[in-house]
Amino acid sequence: MAALSRRKFLAGLLQTQPLPNIVFILLDDLGYADIGCYGQKKIKTPNIDTLARDGMKFPQAYAGGSVCAPSRCVLMTGKHLGHAAIRANAGTTPLPAEEVTIARALQQAGYATGGFGKWGLGDANSSGVPSKHGFDQFYGYLHQVHAHTYFPEFLWENDKKDTLGKEVYSADRIAEKSVAWLKQQKTKPFFLYACYTVPHGRYETPTQEPYSATDWPEKEKSYASMVTQGDRYTGRILDTLREMGVEKNTVVIFASDNGGVSADGHSAGFFDSMRTASGAVLHGEKGTLFEGGLRVPFLVRWPGRVKPGSVNETPVYFADIFPTLAALANLPAKGVDGISLLPQFEGKLGAERAMHWENYSYNAKTQTLTAGTAAVRRGRWKAILTRLNQRPALYDLSVDEAEANDVSAVHPVIARQLSAAIRDAHTPPLPHTGIMEWVR
Repeated sequence: MAALSRRKFLAGLLQTQPLPNIVFILLDDLGYADIGCYGQKKIKTPNIDTLARDGMKFPQAYAGGSVCAPSRCVLMTGKHLGHAAIRANAGTTPLPAEEVTIARALQQAGYATGGFGKWGLGDANSSGVPSKHGFDQFYGYLHQVHAHTYFPEFLWENDKKDTLGKEVYSADRIAEKSVAWLKQQKTKPFFLYACYTVPHGRYETPTQEPYSATDWPEKEKSYASMVTQGDRYTGRILDTLREMGVEKNTVVIFASDNGGVSADGHSAGFFDSMRTASGAVLHGEKGTLFEGGLRVPFLVRWPGRVKPGSVNETPVYFADIFPTLAALANLPAKGVDGISLLPQFEGKLGAERAMHWENYSYNAKTQTLTAGTAAVRRGRWKAILTRLNQRPALYDLSVDEAEANDVSAVHPVIARQLSAAIRDAHTPPLPHTGIMEWVR
């Protein structure tokens, strides 16, 4: 009864207060410990660290997937990768027209909606463009491969190309556009999806400041500079909210779209990008379903509602974003796999539940998806299954965040339970946009 009363009280409170503004800041390929509030010692991130000081940190937060497009699909739709519409970086397979995104739900509830950065869920003239999924304004990259360069010939402004000069650094331009749009929001609640591209892909930056004078390797200088650029962009948003006088009625969420990288880039060991507070070094990286590929920084600031400097150890993931933002706007969240995190924002620990991920490879020539691995976390346990049809590896994350010891032989019942949970959560990918076959 007490829990029910609290839920009714919270619902009533939201109904009597103005709808909160929502800002979701998403950096690209940011490592778990690449920001100061998650233990980073070398890279400067004062603005993001301020979010942690003023809000709540979730040390056990996960992306929707281990690579770009699937993770963003989970974030936008609230559906995990067992049955999400987009499950691989498959040539920017578009979201189907009938798919409901959180942006569309908020738009229909009266929110102004703006997206700035990398979309990755549908190229131009497809069913997946942002304007068909709830965004009043979009500026940036549609195709994720296009986002691999920071000096492109053009960016997309809604359905039109904005031709850029050769010296225009796209990340700066996108950040400028997002802040300009934010300043225009004066009459309606707003949802800003700042899906910035740093520090993804090529480590291209017009300056290596403030690290140019260090004796670090060149890639490390560039990478750190790009993380700090993302911090500056975050700071500009926070400053703008304060200048607009809407800081207290704005929920700000910060995350990364998947785990960090080490191959073909900076060395994960140089910055300790995968090291947790317990001292464990997360196994794997972007593209894998190990903790290093899925675990991401996740911060929430909501003045007056979220306790400053708080930490919540509840495992959460991107499927929770849709129902959480819907709850903020007093909207139902039907057909989603996640849960509302409003109780966690109040400081409560969430109940044990299963969280699901899958990995696929895409063959552009045959237009087929091949199932690779699948994973589920339930409480302290995490199982990883290869190609959905073999014995899973089982890890006890309460004592083994590094996933160094497979304990499936010691706990065969739990291994079988989680293996069954993985299979139960899976459906074959939808036969849309030319991808007609699923191969085990």
